[in-house]
Amino acid sequence: MPSPTDAQLRALAQSLGERLRGSRDHLVTAESCTGGWIAKTVTDVAGSSDWFDCGMAAYSYEAKQALLGVSPQTLETHGAVSRETAIEMVSGALVNSGASVAVAVTGIAGPGGGTADKPVGTVWIAWKRRGGYPRAEVFHFEGDREAVRRQTVAAALEGLGPL
Repeated sequence: MPSPTDAQLRALAQSLGERLRGSRDHLVTAESCTGGWIAKTVTDVAGSSDWFDCGMAAYSYEAKQALLGVSPQTLETHGAVSRETAIEMVSGALVNSGASVAVAVTGIAGPGGGTADKPVGTVWIAWKRRGGYPRAEVFHFEGDREAVRRQTVAAALEGLGPL
């Protein structure tokens, strides 16, 4: 998948904002590998204060635990880049915010950090509606660090459509 342009990311955020405003939902983001890029993308949309609650950029294990309630055992057993961690991140974001929908991302943007089991470009994204069940999906993006992060932002925003 080619990296989305700034204009494509803006269009995704604008569309998401219109849906959230219409349903009176508010969004929270929990971001690791994107470092707040999803929150930046949605807050670039004028009027996003009507539907964006907050964003949490949690890179370290300690931040994931303190800000998002990720279990130390989950991190030790499955690692930061895992389905289990993404689900705990998205659930914790809802617990620690006033939002009604959440997205969480955790991955390996590179250029280092990859392993045979989790190569660079491996990203887990989880989505959840308050009171609902989380859904998580693994992606294997290609390209350099920026390309992986751009693709992650786009996939995270696109995945919020069905919520």
